[in-house]
Amino acid sequence: MIPILREFKEIESCIRVSAKLNHNINQAFYLCQKAVMHPIAPLFDAKEGKLKPNAVAALQRVFFLSDRDQDGYLSDQEMLELQVKCFGRSFDATDLIQIRAQLAKINPALATERGVSEEGFITLNRLYADKGRHETTWGILRTFHYTDYLSLSDQFLYPKLDVPENSSVELSPEGYRFLVDLFLLFDKDNDGGLNDSELKTLFKPTPGIPQKWLDFNFPYTTVHDEQGSITLQGWLALWSMTTFLDYKTTMAYLAYLGFEGDNSKKRFSGSSVTVAMTTAAAAAARLTAFKVTKPKKRRSRPRPYYRATPNDRSVFNCFVLGSHMSGKTSLLEAFLNRPLMTDIYKPTIRPVSVVNSVEMTGGKQCYMVMEELGQQEAAVLSNAARLEECDVICYTYDSSDPNSFSYIDGLRRKYPVLDTLPCVFVALKADNDRQQQRFDLQPDEYTKQIRIAAPLHVSSKWPSSVTELFIQLAEAAQQPGRGLPNQDPEEETNTIMPFALAGGATVLLAAAVAWIFKNVRVAGRE
Repeated sequence: MIPILREFKEIESCIRVSAKLNHNINQAFYLCQKAVMHPIAPLFDAKEGKLKPNAVAALQRVFFLSDRDQDGYLSDQEMLELQVKCFGRSFDATDLIQIRAQLAKINPALATERGVSEEGFITLNRLYADKGRHETTWGILRTFHYTDYLSLSDQFLYPKLDVPENSSVELSPEGYRFLVDLFLLFDKDNDGGLNDSELKTLFKPTPGIPQKWLDFNFPYTTVHDEQGSITLQGWLALWSMTTFLDYKTTMAYLAYLGFEGDNSKKRFSGSSVTVAMTTAAAAAARLTAFKVTKPKKRRSRPRPYYRATPNDRSVFNCFVLGSHMSGKTSLLEAFLNRPLMTDIYKPTIRPVSVVNSVEMTGGKQCYMVMEELGQQEAAVLSNAARLEECDVICYTYDSSDPNSFSYIDGLRRKYPVLDTLPCVFVALKADNDRQQQRFDLQPDEYTKQIRIAAPLHVSSKWPSSVTELFIQLAEAAQQPGRGLPNQDPEEETNTIMPFALAGGATVLLAAAVAWIFKNVRVAGRE
């Protein structure tokens, strides 16, 4: 058997067994069980004498999540917490000393006074596998929800979240708190921004920067500083947009980054040992990072349906529509507090989305995702599902171009469904000389005719006008009944009257019936 074992490294063990003599029966079953529950093949390449790449990647993520202060070492306390979390028992002081001494013999850099390095942690698990103690490595990996194929299961990455039709998903306070703590932990230079190096370190245990961010031209999608580092405001805005547009992406990344509900607070606060959870329990705990908003309701009127007020939402989507060269791109740049980089006109081909927070009157904050549709405008406006995502429309025109406003009227005539969405009219480039529009009605008369507030005159050179516009857009999204074309502002309150009158009539009718019934009974007795 010895030559066979030497030639075929995938054979884990060999044992002589006799059922007749009851020799090594229990040991044989133990080895069989170990081979199934703790297979060596996915972990260790016996011919090369090293861990396989997938095993190394999984252990690197375990190290990342266990290194709470992100100093690149597992201190004695962090090693103790990892041991208790994975195996439910503590280390002896002598055990830690022996581990460090063993690693130091191989390379002093693997274990220093600061603790065990990432390479040292991986080397330690290689030694476990080489000596047949790979069940220890599997105990660690299974605690962190790895499957037999050294991957994270879909059950763990994408726990089931019931989202009713016409509802949206947003981050909960717990989710925002986790992302704030993560930002502060990886902002090593304390400059208020995450640079490329810090982002690379932060996303190390994940597949990388989310693809949706790259599709939206990250980091220019949101607020960043002069060096291009994403600020905390931009960081939270990006995750708000990601959750709103594709909550499953956020769900998976929170799993990669170690969000575990209450355990996440312990991880960042530096408090005592976190508790290991089953895959199902960990997935369920991660749902606390989200909240599902109430479904969008529509109220009927003599005119088309319109959306009821979404009281529980804090993330809204705005389509920016208007003619070419009306200033849509400069408006999006102003939304991110950035000046337009060039005066040379470049038509927008692909859709562009930006996101930022908006502080409402009274201090309440919400997030606004603003989309310029580019050459896909016709396809988007013809798509009922995409229009359902829109909460408010920003109609823009160049107040210094006499041919700009007519484009808006053409859009509304071509797509009547737009009138079921609240809207705000904006006269951009207001710092230039205003021109009479070559249209049947001037903008003020046009908006008055459709019972919408007069256009706001906005210029990126007038910061106060830009701020006022975004507040008005957010208010229109939050109170859609007020910004709907061709609707009386008082109509919403007046619709209560028929129901009130009907209710009063019902009460009077019931009282009359009761009085008649009482008198009939008295007359019968007489």
